[in-house]
Amino acid sequence: MKELLSKTIFIGLLSLALTGCKNENNKARTEEARDIREANIETKEFKVNTDESVIHWKGKKPTATHRGTIKLAEGSFKANDSTIESGSFVIDMKSIEVADLEGKDRSDLEAHLKGTVEGKEGDFFNTEKYPEANFKITDIKEENGQTMLSGNLTIKEETKNITFPVMINRSGDQVEISSDEFSIDRTQWKVNFGSKSVFDGLGDNFVYDDINLIVKLVAEKS
Repeated sequence: MKELLSKTIFIGLLSLALTGCKNENNKARTEEARDIREANIETKEFKVNTDESVIHWKGKKPTATHRGTIKLAEGSFKANDSTIESGSFVIDMKSIEVADLEGKDRSDLEAHLKGTVEGKEGDFFNTEKYPEANFKITDIKEENGQTMLSGNLTIKEETKNITFPVMINRSGDQVEISSDEFSIDRTQWKVNFGSKSVFDGLGDNFVYDDINLIVKLVAEKS
C-alpha cells in the first residue's frame, strides 16, 4: 500500500512538473535590450507583405477574455540561402482591432486600448503619442530542437529583448516566420492599467499582466 501511494505521489509530482515546464515555455524570455544583429554582405533583402502579415493578441481579466489583431506598417529582413541574418519590423499600434466583440462594445474597447478616450490616454498604448512599436532582430539560434528568435521589442519608448520559438519556411522568393502562441508581461513596457502587480486594492477588478501573442510575418524578395 505504501509503495502504491509513493508511486501515485511521484506520478502526480511529475505531472505537475511537466505542466509547469510547458507553461513556462509559453512565456517569452524577457531581458534587457541587446545589440542589433547585423547582416553580412552576401544576403538578400526581403520586404514584409503587410497584407499577409499579422499579430494576433489575447488579453484576460477574471470576467472575460478578449482577442484581436495588430497589423504591421512595414518591415524587412536580410537572409542568405539558409539563415535570416537581420531584420526590423514596424508595428502599427493604431491598427489594433478587437475580434470577439461587435458594435459599441467593440469600438469602446478599441478606443480604450488605443488611448483615444479623453482622460484614459495612458491606460494602455496611447497610440496618439506612440503610434508605432518596433521589433529588431538580435539573434536566431537553435535551442533543444527549436528555432528561437530574439529581438528588441519597443513599446511606448520602453525596450526589452524577448526570445520565443518560431518556424521559418522558405518557398522560392517568399519567407514566412510564424510562432506558436506565447506571452509577454505588458508591465515590462509600462502598460500598467489594472495590474495587481503594480496597484493595490483592485480585488477582482483587474487585468492579467500577460498578453498572449501569435506572430505571422510573410516577406518577399525585393
